[in-house]
Amino acid sequence: MREYALTFVIAAAVTYLLVPLVRRAAIRFGATPPVRDRDVHTEPIPRLGGLAIYGGFAAALLISAQLPHLQNVFVADTWQGLLLAGGLITLIGVIDDRWGMDALSKLAGQVAAAGILVSNGVQLLWLPLPGTQLSLGPWLGAMISILLIVVTINAVNFADGLDGLAAGIVAISSLAFFAYYYVVAVEEGFVRQSYPAMIAIILAGTCVGFLCHNFHPARVFMGDTGSMLLGLLLTSITITVTGQFDANTAREEFNSSGLVVFLPILLPLLVIALPLADLVLAVLRRTLAGRSPFSPDRGHLHHRLLDMGHSHVRAVLLMYLWAGIVAFASVSLSIFGSAAMVLSITALVAVCAVGLIALPRLRRRGLLPWGYGRAAKRSGHHHSVSDE
Repeated sequence: MREYALTFVIAAAVTYLLVPLVRRAAIRFGATPPVRDRDVHTEPIPRLGGLAIYGGFAAALLISAQLPHLQNVFVADTWQGLLLAGGLITLIGVIDDRWGMDALSKLAGQVAAAGILVSNGVQLLWLPLPGTQLSLGPWLGAMISILLIVVTINAVNFADGLDGLAAGIVAISSLAFFAYYYVVAVEEGFVRQSYPAMIAIILAGTCVGFLCHNFHPARVFMGDTGSMLLGLLLTSITITVTGQFDANTAREEFNSSGLVVFLPILLPLLVIALPLADLVLAVLRRTLAGRSPFSPDRGHLHHRLLDMGHSHVRAVLLMYLWAGIVAFASVSLSIFGSAAMVLSITALVAVCAVGLIALPRLRRRGLLPWGYGRAAKRSGHHHSVSDE
Protein backbone atom coordinates (compact mmCIF):
# COMPACT_ATOMS: atom_id res chain seq x y z
CA MET A 1 0.00 0.00 0.00
CA ARG A 2 2.91 2.38 0.67
CA GLU A 3 4.12 2.05 -2.90
CA TYR A 4 0.62 2.74 -4.18
CA ALA A 5 0.49 5.87 -2.02
CA LEU A 6 3.89 6.99 -3.32
CA THR A 7 2.79 6.40 -6.90
CA PHE A 8 -0.36 8.47 -6.32
CA VAL A 9 1.66 11.36 -4.90
CA ILE A 10 4.15 11.25 -7.80
CA ALA A 11 1.37 11.30 -10.39
CA ALA A 12 -0.43 14.17 -8.67
CA ALA A 13 2.73 16.22 -8.07
CA VAL A 14 4.18 15.86 -11.58
CA THR A 15 0.84 16.70 -13.18
CA TYR A 16 0.37 19.69 -10.89
CA LEU A 17 3.85 21.05 -11.68
CA LEU A 18 3.49 20.51 -15.44
CA VAL A 19 0.17 22.34 -15.82
CA PRO A 20 1.60 25.92 -15.60
CA LEU A 21 4.23 25.03 -18.21
CA VAL A 22 1.62 23.49 -20.49
CA ARG A 23 -0.66 26.49 -20.00
CA ARG A 24 2.03 28.93 -21.15
CA ALA A 25 2.91 26.67 -24.08
CA ALA A 26 -0.77 26.46 -25.10
CA ILE A 27 -1.06 30.26 -25.15
CA ARG A 28 2.03 30.59 -27.34
CA PHE A 29 0.88 27.71 -29.53
CA GLY A 30 -2.45 29.40 -30.15
CA ALA A 31 -4.55 26.75 -28.42
CA THR A 32 -6.80 29.36 -26.79
CA PRO A 33 -10.00 29.33 -28.85
CA PRO A 34 -12.56 32.15 -28.54
CA VAL A 35 -15.61 31.72 -26.33
CA ARG A 36 -18.52 30.00 -28.10
CA ASP A 37 -22.24 30.55 -27.51
CA ARG A 38 -22.63 27.22 -25.71
CA ASP A 39 -19.62 27.76 -23.40
CA VAL A 40 -20.23 28.58 -19.74
CA HIS A 41 -17.02 30.56 -19.28
CA THR A 42 -16.80 34.18 -20.36
CA GLU A 43 -13.08 34.51 -21.15
CA PRO A 44 -10.85 32.42 -23.46
CA ILE A 45 -9.10 29.63 -21.56
CA PRO A 46 -6.03 27.78 -22.92
CA ARG A 47 -6.44 24.09 -23.65
CA LEU A 48 -3.93 21.24 -24.05
CA GLY A 49 -4.00 20.46 -20.31
CA GLY A 50 -4.02 16.79 -21.31
CA LEU A 51 -0.30 17.10 -22.04
CA ALA A 52 0.31 17.58 -18.31
CA ILE A 53 -1.93 14.59 -17.54
CA TYR A 54 0.04 12.41 -19.94
CA GLY A 55 3.33 13.66 -18.50
CA GLY A 56 2.21 12.91 -14.94
CA PHE A 57 0.93 9.49 -15.93
CA ALA A 58 4.11 8.55 -17.84
CA ALA A 59 6.38 9.77 -15.01
CA ALA A 60 4.48 7.84 -12.34
CA LEU A 61 4.38 4.72 -14.50
CA LEU A 62 8.12 4.76 -15.24
CA ILE A 63 9.03 5.49 -11.61
CA SER A 64 6.77 2.65 -10.47
CA ALA A 65 8.89 0.28 -12.57
CA GLN A 66 11.79 1.00 -10.21
CA LEU A 67 9.93 0.31 -6.96
CA PRO A 68 10.71 -3.02 -5.24
CA HIS A 69 7.21 -4.50 -5.32
CA LEU A 70 5.48 -2.73 -8.19
CA GLN A 71 8.31 -3.55 -10.58
CA ASN A 72 6.95 -7.11 -10.70
CA VAL A 73 3.91 -5.70 -12.53
CA PHE A 74 6.08 -4.81 -15.54
CA VAL A 75 6.87 -8.37 -16.62
CA ALA A 76 4.49 -7.99 -19.60
CA ASP A 77 4.61 -5.37 -22.35
CA THR A 78 1.14 -4.05 -21.58
CA TRP A 79 2.49 -0.87 -20.01
CA GLN A 80 4.45 -0.09 -23.18
CA GLY A 81 1.31 -0.40 -25.26
CA LEU A 82 -0.49 1.91 -22.84
CA LEU A 83 2.22 4.55 -23.19
CA LEU A 84 2.14 4.28 -26.99
CA ALA A 85 -1.66 4.35 -27.21
CA GLY A 86 -1.79 7.23 -24.72
CA GLY A 87 0.80 9.13 -26.72
CA LEU A 88 -1.15 8.65 -29.93
CA ILE A 89 -4.49 9.74 -28.46
CA THR A 90 -2.77 12.74 -26.86
CA LEU A 91 -1.29 13.75 -30.22
CA ILE A 92 -4.72 13.47 -31.84
CA GLY A 93 -6.13 15.64 -29.08
CA VAL A 94 -3.44 18.29 -29.59
CA ILE A 95 -4.26 18.50 -33.30
CA ASP A 96 -7.97 18.75 -32.55
CA ASP A 97 -7.54 21.38 -29.82
CA ARG A 98 -5.31 23.53 -31.98
CA TRP A 99 -6.62 23.16 -35.54
CA GLY A 100 -9.74 21.04 -35.22
CA MET A 101 -10.50 17.62 -36.72
CA ASP A 102 -13.55 16.20 -38.42
CA ALA A 103 -15.44 13.50 -36.57
CA LEU A 104 -14.41 10.68 -38.90
CA SER A 105 -10.68 11.44 -38.64
CA LYS A 106 -10.91 11.64 -34.86
CA LEU A 107 -12.77 8.33 -34.73
CA ALA A 108 -10.10 6.70 -36.90
CA GLY A 109 -7.42 7.91 -34.49
CA GLN A 110 -9.35 6.56 -31.51
CA VAL A 111 -9.70 3.16 -33.17
CA ALA A 112 -5.95 3.15 -33.94
CA ALA A 113 -5.10 3.90 -30.30
CA ALA A 114 -7.51 1.18 -29.15
CA GLY A 115 -5.87 -1.22 -31.60
CA ILE A 116 -2.46 -0.53 -30.06
CA LEU A 117 -3.83 -1.39 -26.62
CA VAL A 118 -5.44 -4.59 -27.82
CA SER A 119 -2.33 -5.69 -29.69
CA ASN A 120 -0.36 -5.32 -26.46
CA GLY A 121 -2.63 -7.55 -24.42
CA VAL A 122 -5.36 -5.18 -23.17
CA GLN A 123 -8.22 -7.37 -24.34
CA LEU A 124 -11.40 -8.81 -22.88
CA LEU A 125 -11.02 -12.52 -22.17
CA TRP A 126 -14.58 -13.27 -21.10
CA LEU A 127 -17.94 -11.69 -20.46
CA PRO A 128 -20.02 -12.54 -17.38
CA LEU A 129 -23.41 -14.12 -17.98
CA PRO A 130 -26.07 -15.24 -15.46
CA GLY A 131 -24.77 -18.49 -13.99
CA THR A 132 -21.79 -18.80 -16.30
CA GLN A 133 -19.22 -16.91 -18.30
CA LEU A 134 -18.71 -16.50 -22.03
CA SER A 135 -15.16 -17.04 -23.22
CA LEU A 136 -14.26 -14.75 -26.11
CA GLY A 137 -12.11 -15.74 -29.02
CA PRO A 138 -9.24 -13.49 -30.09
CA TRP A 139 -11.14 -11.74 -32.88
CA LEU A 140 -14.42 -11.24 -31.05
CA GLY A 141 -12.59 -10.19 -27.90
CA ALA A 142 -10.53 -7.68 -29.86
CA MET A 143 -13.57 -6.13 -31.55
CA ILE A 144 -15.54 -5.82 -28.31
CA SER A 145 -12.49 -4.37 -26.55
CA ILE A 146 -11.96 -1.74 -29.26
CA LEU A 147 -15.65 -0.84 -29.18
CA LEU A 148 -15.61 -0.45 -25.38
CA ILE A 149 -12.47 1.69 -25.53
CA VAL A 150 -13.88 4.02 -28.20
CA VAL A 151 -17.25 4.40 -26.44
CA THR A 152 -15.59 5.25 -23.12
CA ILE A 153 -13.23 7.74 -24.78
CA ASN A 154 -16.15 9.61 -26.30
CA ALA A 155 -18.28 9.42 -23.14
CA VAL A 156 -15.54 11.01 -21.02
CA ASN A 157 -14.93 13.55 -23.78
CA PHE A 158 -18.62 14.36 -23.70
CA ALA A 159 -18.51 14.91 -19.92
CA ASP A 160 -15.88 17.60 -20.25
CA GLY A 161 -18.35 20.49 -20.24
CA LEU A 162 -17.75 22.23 -16.90
CA ASP A 163 -14.61 23.13 -14.98
CA GLY A 164 -13.27 20.00 -13.30
CA LEU A 165 -16.18 17.77 -14.31
CA ALA A 166 -14.41 15.12 -16.42
CA ALA A 167 -11.30 14.96 -14.19
CA GLY A 168 -13.42 14.59 -11.06
CA ILE A 169 -15.66 11.86 -12.47
CA VAL A 170 -12.66 9.87 -13.72
CA ALA A 171 -10.90 10.31 -10.35
CA ILE A 172 -13.96 8.92 -8.57
CA SER A 173 -14.15 5.99 -10.98
CA SER A 174 -10.43 5.25 -10.61
CA LEU A 175 -10.55 5.30 -6.81
CA ALA A 176 -13.60 3.02 -6.87
CA PHE A 177 -11.73 0.62 -9.15
CA PHE A 178 -8.70 0.67 -6.89
CA ALA A 179 -10.82 -0.06 -3.81
CA TYR A 180 -12.65 -2.81 -5.68
CA TYR A 181 -9.60 -4.60 -6.96
CA TYR A 182 -7.54 -4.21 -3.79
CA VAL A 183 -10.25 -5.79 -1.65
CA VAL A 184 -10.81 -8.55 -4.22
CA ALA A 185 -7.06 -9.24 -4.29
CA VAL A 186 -6.95 -9.50 -0.51
CA GLU A 187 -10.00 -11.79 -0.33
CA GLU A 188 -8.94 -14.00 -3.25
CA GLY A 189 -5.29 -14.16 -2.23
CA PHE A 190 -3.99 -12.43 -5.36
CA VAL A 191 -0.79 -10.44 -5.39
CA ARG A 192 -1.81 -6.97 -4.19
CA GLN A 193 0.65 -5.21 -6.48
CA SER A 194 -1.10 -5.52 -9.82
CA TYR A 195 -1.38 -3.75 -13.14
CA PRO A 196 -5.05 -2.64 -12.89
CA ALA A 197 -4.66 -1.34 -9.34
CA MET A 198 -1.47 0.52 -10.28
CA ILE A 199 -3.04 2.17 -13.34
CA ALA A 200 -6.12 3.09 -11.31
CA ILE A 201 -4.15 4.84 -8.57
CA ILE A 202 -1.91 6.63 -11.10
CA LEU A 203 -4.96 7.81 -13.03
CA ALA A 204 -6.57 9.08 -9.84
CA GLY A 205 -3.37 10.95 -8.96
CA THR A 206 -3.12 12.68 -12.33
CA CYS A 207 -6.77 13.78 -12.09
CA VAL A 208 -6.29 15.20 -8.60
CA GLY A 209 -3.14 17.06 -9.66
CA PHE A 210 -4.92 18.52 -12.67
CA LEU A 211 -8.02 19.46 -10.67
CA CYS A 212 -5.92 21.86 -8.59
CA HIS A 213 -5.72 24.03 -11.74
CA ASN A 214 -8.96 23.00 -13.45
CA PHE A 215 -11.60 23.35 -10.73
CA HIS A 216 -13.80 26.43 -11.08
CA PRO A 217 -12.60 29.00 -11.96
CA ALA A 218 -10.37 26.97 -14.29
CA ARG A 219 -7.03 28.39 -15.41
CA VAL A 220 -6.59 25.71 -18.05
CA PHE A 221 -8.77 23.15 -19.85
CA MET A 222 -7.71 19.57 -20.54
CA GLY A 223 -9.36 19.77 -23.98
CA ASP A 224 -9.78 16.69 -26.14
CA THR A 225 -6.09 16.10 -25.43
CA GLY A 226 -6.95 15.16 -21.86
CA SER A 227 -10.53 13.89 -22.01
CA MET A 228 -9.77 11.26 -24.65
CA LEU A 229 -6.64 10.18 -22.75
CA LEU A 230 -8.62 9.77 -19.52
CA GLY A 231 -11.20 7.63 -21.33
CA LEU A 232 -8.47 5.45 -22.80
CA LEU A 233 -6.75 4.89 -19.46
CA LEU A 234 -10.03 4.24 -17.66
CA THR A 235 -11.01 1.53 -20.14
CA SER A 236 -7.63 -0.14 -19.89
CA ILE A 237 -8.33 -0.76 -16.19
CA THR A 238 -11.75 -2.20 -16.98
CA ILE A 239 -10.45 -4.64 -19.54
CA THR A 240 -7.37 -5.85 -17.68
CA VAL A 241 -9.33 -6.55 -14.48
CA THR A 242 -11.37 -9.20 -16.30
CA GLY A 243 -8.24 -11.23 -16.91
CA GLN A 244 -7.10 -11.22 -13.29
CA PHE A 245 -9.41 -13.88 -11.88
CA ASP A 246 -11.83 -16.55 -12.99
CA ALA A 247 -15.50 -15.61 -12.91
CA ASN A 248 -16.75 -18.96 -11.61
CA THR A 249 -14.25 -18.91 -8.75
CA ALA A 250 -15.27 -15.38 -7.83
CA ARG A 251 -18.94 -16.42 -7.74
CA GLU A 252 -18.19 -19.13 -5.20
CA GLU A 253 -15.95 -17.01 -3.01
CA PHE A 254 -18.11 -13.87 -2.82
CA ASN A 255 -21.74 -13.15 -2.12
CA SER A 256 -24.38 -15.12 -3.97
CA SER A 257 -25.34 -12.16 -6.14
CA GLY A 258 -22.02 -12.44 -7.90
CA LEU A 259 -21.88 -8.70 -8.50
CA VAL A 260 -18.12 -8.82 -8.05
CA VAL A 261 -17.98 -10.72 -11.35
CA PHE A 262 -19.98 -8.16 -13.31
CA LEU A 263 -18.41 -5.08 -11.75
CA PRO A 264 -15.33 -4.76 -14.02
CA ILE A 265 -17.64 -4.37 -17.00
CA LEU A 266 -20.45 -2.46 -15.31
CA LEU A 267 -18.53 -0.01 -13.10
CA PRO A 268 -17.15 2.32 -15.79
CA LEU A 269 -20.49 2.27 -17.59
CA LEU A 270 -22.34 3.04 -14.35
CA VAL A 271 -19.99 5.85 -13.37
CA ILE A 272 -20.32 7.54 -16.76
CA ALA A 273 -24.04 6.73 -16.99
CA LEU A 274 -24.93 10.43 -16.91
CA PRO A 275 -22.54 11.38 -19.75
CA LEU A 276 -23.69 8.34 -21.74
CA ALA A 277 -27.35 9.28 -21.24
CA ASP A 278 -26.50 12.86 -22.16
CA LEU A 279 -24.80 11.61 -25.32
CA VAL A 280 -27.79 9.49 -26.37
CA LEU A 281 -30.27 12.30 -25.62
CA ALA A 282 -28.16 14.82 -27.55
CA VAL A 283 -28.02 12.58 -30.62
CA LEU A 284 -31.78 12.02 -30.47
CA ARG A 285 -32.50 15.70 -29.83
CA ARG A 286 -30.39 16.92 -32.74
CA THR A 287 -31.52 14.19 -35.14
CA LEU A 288 -35.21 14.83 -34.45
CA ALA A 289 -34.59 18.54 -35.01
CA GLY A 290 -33.13 17.76 -38.45
CA ARG A 291 -29.58 18.68 -37.42
CA SER A 292 -26.32 16.79 -37.43
CA PRO A 293 -25.77 14.63 -34.29
CA PHE A 294 -22.39 16.35 -33.94
CA SER A 295 -23.76 19.91 -34.03
CA PRO A 296 -23.28 21.73 -30.69
CA ASP A 297 -26.09 23.05 -28.51
CA ARG A 298 -26.88 24.06 -24.92
CA GLY A 299 -29.12 21.13 -24.04
CA HIS A 300 -26.60 19.04 -22.08
CA LEU A 301 -27.22 17.96 -18.48
CA HIS A 302 -24.71 20.43 -17.06
CA HIS A 303 -26.34 23.26 -19.00
CA ARG A 304 -29.71 22.25 -17.55
CA LEU A 305 -28.33 22.26 -14.01
CA LEU A 306 -27.04 25.79 -14.58
CA ASP A 307 -30.38 26.86 -16.05
CA MET A 308 -32.16 25.47 -12.98
CA GLY A 309 -30.26 28.00 -10.89
CA HIS A 310 -27.29 25.98 -9.65
CA SER A 311 -23.94 27.68 -9.54
CA HIS A 312 -21.05 26.33 -11.60
CA VAL A 313 -19.41 24.72 -8.57
CA ARG A 314 -22.64 23.22 -7.24
CA ALA A 315 -23.50 21.70 -10.61
CA VAL A 316 -20.09 20.00 -10.76
CA LEU A 317 -20.35 18.76 -7.17
CA LEU A 318 -23.79 17.30 -7.86
CA MET A 319 -22.38 15.38 -10.83
CA TYR A 320 -19.54 14.17 -8.56
CA LEU A 321 -22.11 13.06 -5.99
CA TRP A 322 -24.06 10.97 -8.47
CA ALA A 323 -20.88 9.38 -9.82
CA GLY A 324 -19.76 8.57 -6.28
CA ILE A 325 -23.14 7.13 -5.30
CA VAL A 326 -23.20 4.75 -8.26
CA ALA A 327 -19.52 3.76 -8.15
CA PHE A 328 -19.07 3.12 -4.45
CA ALA A 329 -22.53 1.61 -3.98
CA SER A 330 -21.63 -0.95 -6.67
CA VAL A 331 -18.27 -1.63 -5.03
CA SER A 332 -19.89 -2.00 -1.61
CA LEU A 333 -22.52 -4.42 -2.93
CA SER A 334 -19.80 -6.59 -4.44
CA ILE A 335 -17.76 -6.66 -1.24
CA PHE A 336 -20.17 -6.64 1.70
CA GLY A 337 -22.72 -9.36 2.34
CA SER A 338 -25.41 -7.03 3.72
CA ALA A 339 -27.09 -5.83 0.53
CA ALA A 340 -30.02 -4.35 2.50
CA MET A 341 -27.73 -2.04 4.47
CA VAL A 342 -25.82 -0.87 1.40
CA LEU A 343 -29.00 -0.27 -0.60
CA SER A 344 -30.63 1.61 2.30
CA ILE A 345 -27.70 3.96 2.73
CA THR A 346 -27.42 4.44 -1.04
CA ALA A 347 -31.13 5.22 -1.34
CA LEU A 348 -30.91 7.77 1.48
CA VAL A 349 -27.96 9.53 -0.13
CA ALA A 350 -29.67 9.43 -3.54
CA VAL A 351 -32.81 11.06 -2.11
CA CYS A 352 -30.66 13.80 -0.59
CA ALA A 353 -28.97 14.29 -3.98
CA VAL A 354 -32.33 14.65 -5.72
CA GLY A 355 -33.37 17.19 -3.11
CA LEU A 356 -30.20 19.20 -3.70
CA ILE A 357 -30.83 19.20 -7.45
CA ALA A 358 -34.41 20.45 -6.99
CA LEU A 359 -33.47 23.05 -4.35
CA PRO A 360 -33.27 26.13 -6.63
CA ARG A 361 -36.61 25.32 -8.26
CA LEU A 362 -38.29 24.80 -4.87
CA ARG A 363 -36.94 28.14 -3.70
CA ARG A 364 -38.23 29.98 -6.75
CA ARG A 365 -41.70 28.52 -6.20
CA GLY A 366 -41.69 29.63 -2.57
CA LEU A 367 -41.95 26.07 -1.23
CA LEU A 368 -39.12 26.62 1.24
CA PRO A 369 -39.05 29.00 4.21
CA TRP A 370 -35.84 30.56 2.87
CA GLY A 371 -37.42 31.29 -0.50
CA TYR A 372 -35.33 32.05 -3.57
CA GLY A 373 -37.24 35.22 -4.33
CA ARG A 374 -36.66 36.83 -0.92
CA ALA A 375 -32.97 35.97 -1.01
CA ALA A 376 -32.66 37.46 -4.49
CA LYS A 377 -34.41 40.67 -3.44
CA ARG A 378 -32.06 41.09 -0.48
CA SER A 379 -29.04 40.61 -2.73
CA GLY A 380 -30.44 43.07 -5.28
CA HIS A 381 -30.37 40.75 -8.29
CA HIS A 382 -31.34 37.30 -9.51
CA HIS A 383 -28.79 34.58 -10.07
CA SER A 384 -27.66 33.89 -13.62
CA VAL A 385 -24.90 31.92 -15.25
CA SER A 386 -23.07 35.13 -16.06
CA ASP A 387 -22.80 35.90 -12.32
CA GLU A 388 -20.28 33.09 -12.06
